[in-house]
Amino acid sequence: MGSKRELLFITTNQHKVKEIQELAESESRNLTIVHRNYEYPELQLDELEEVARASAKYLQKKGVIQRPFLIEDSGLFIHALHGFPGPFSAYVFKRIGNEGILKLMAGKQADERRALFKTAVAFCEPDRAEPVIFVGTVEGSIADEARGSGGFGFDPIFEFGGKTFAELSTEEKNKVSHRSRAFRKLLAFLS
Repeated sequence: MGSKRELLFITTNQHKVKEIQELAESESRNLTIVHRNYEYPELQLDELEEVARASAKYLQKKGVIQRPFLIEDSGLFIHALHGFPGPFSAYVFKRIGNEGILKLMAGKQADERRALFKTAVAFCEPDRAEPVIFVGTVEGSIADEARGSGGFGFDPIFEFGGKTFAELSTEEKNKVSHRSRAFRKLLAFLS
């Protein structure tokens, strides 16, 4: 049996690490995700893909990581709010949280509550000049109220199939989430 390949996941978000590690265990027998808690500037750009690419290139240029690694950026895009908060989701969550989004959505009905969760994963190798970007999305809607005790971030207000992401176990969420869809594309690329 060959040895497992290690892939660094650079993030300060433990919740994301847990999801990706569980996904790697269930989807790939020869890949181990190793968490590296490393701060890097997250530029405020118009597209998630550009945020992920710029962050990865920053880490490449600094030369602090000499092994294959991935970073990711995710965002909640609400159709009625013209895609807000989108690539600014982390900042918006810190400032107004789920309660603020629910206030912005007050009075919106049915189709007006449609939303998209999106992830851009940037994969880098020491000998590869440009990061490779993998995108995953999932369509859902903004719930009328926060529900569930699992997940993190906007999970309690993002509804998919009648449940919020915070009402799903990590295993259930990994079957359908934006992050898992992007990560599965990376796994396919690696194999």
